[in-house]
Amino acid sequence: MQRGREPEGVRSGVANPVTALTGDVPVELDAEVFEERRGRTRKGKPVGRYLMGVHAQGNATHIAILEGRSLIEHYVARPSDDITQIHGNIYLGRVQNVLPGMEAAFIDIGTPKNAVLYRGDLHFDPDDLEVNDDARIEQLLQPRQTVVCQVTKNPIMHKGARLTQEVSLPGRFVVLVPNSRTVGISKRLPDAERKRLRKIVDGARPQGHGVIVRTAAESITAPEIERDLARLVAQWEKIDALARKASAPALLYREPDMALRVIREEFSKDFRSVVIDDKAIFDDVHDYVASVSPPLAERVTYFDPATEPLPLLERFHITEQLRRGLDRKVWLPSGGSLIIEHTEALTVIDVNTGKNVGRSSLEETVFENNLEAAVEIARQLRLRDVGGIIVIDFIDMEIKKNRAEVVRVFREALARDKTRTQVFDISELGLVQMTRKRIGEGLLESFSAPCPSCEGRGVLLDETLFGS
Repeated sequence: MQRGREPEGVRSGVANPVTALTGDVPVELDAEVFEERRGRTRKGKPVGRYLMGVHAQGNATHIAILEGRSLIEHYVARPSDDITQIHGNIYLGRVQNVLPGMEAAFIDIGTPKNAVLYRGDLHFDPDDLEVNDDARIEQLLQPRQTVVCQVTKNPIMHKGARLTQEVSLPGRFVVLVPNSRTVGISKRLPDAERKRLRKIVDGARPQGHGVIVRTAAESITAPEIERDLARLVAQWEKIDALARKASAPALLYREPDMALRVIREEFSKDFRSVVIDDKAIFDDVHDYVASVSPPLAERVTYFDPATEPLPLLERFHITEQLRRGLDRKVWLPSGGSLIIEHTEALTVIDVNTGKNVGRSSLEETVFENNLEAAVEIARQLRLRDVGGIIVIDFIDMEIKKNRAEVVRVFREALARDKTRTQVFDISELGLVQMTRKRIGEGLLESFSAPCPSCEGRGVLLDETLFGS
């Protein structure tokens, strides 16, 4: 299928992708604010809970995030991801067909499989008297109609991408929601900070557009937020202008390269360093950070492969943790283990005591093993980027208080994960059912391909038993 035209200065492959994200104007801060944003140091070196490593090789770029020395997130970006990793891209799509029974429409956005737009993801002007909340999808969309839409979920296996008409453009400190009345402040911020930022946003919000303030905006000044908003508004005006003259299907906006995208979403003073072994990526990332958070620019460092004794992934023990992250069996510190099995419908995790024999009683042994498992499962879900339905079989506990404590610890561990999750209490069968939003393909899929002989089933049929 024909791919859409790309707007100049928007795609990450342009001469200066930083300009498309932030503009050329550096942020000016006074000395006191600069030191506060810079974060803590010890003996002149930055102190932080996290470290990010970016490794570039011929056919892929790896981005790894470590908490202490433990790998908690890993991303792989390839040149072919322009087709499969399109989360956040904005398209001018053409409606192919509308299915009232599914309350969905299939949209041609120029990818191999048509994307799907559900009724709940449609966006219309609330002042339009001809449209109401009860209107059916066939009343709102017609075949061959063109729509501006954004990808909220990548295509996975035989499923096409999922779309929304409520477009959003993320900046460093705020998210612009064009043609909306939405105003929101991150719930992760303290109440006093939320009130301060609300006053700033009420005065700076562009007319006709909504704004969501991100967690990264903590302690940010009004001029910085206004500058971030101005960049996003200018970016949206380019996208809107292109949508008016382009022919569907067309790509209107492409998310930046993975490294810049992860930096935009994750990097803060909680990171002690971002280590990059590719000079071109280092220059882009350093320029971007210097544009939006000058105090943190010194934490972006170049790892020269020519002078370092070990490759970056080995230097920080990332490779060995990746290999363990691909195993179906995960050992717990006390000797217990997890067995993680994937199917197309769901992921099942079985908790075992294994070599853990405990000290005083069976209930105490099982309880402590389950607590360890709860923390490790949360890390594994994040590392492996497991999405969809997940069922966890904890070891049976007799005491109700212990069961409640295991679920509490599990939810607390999941709270560090920015991906949305929903966890239910332990059922009568001793199972915890949960969901985790599926966005990417997952760690295992990033490093593997289905076996051509068994097509991923893990067994080979004996054809001689079927007769002639």
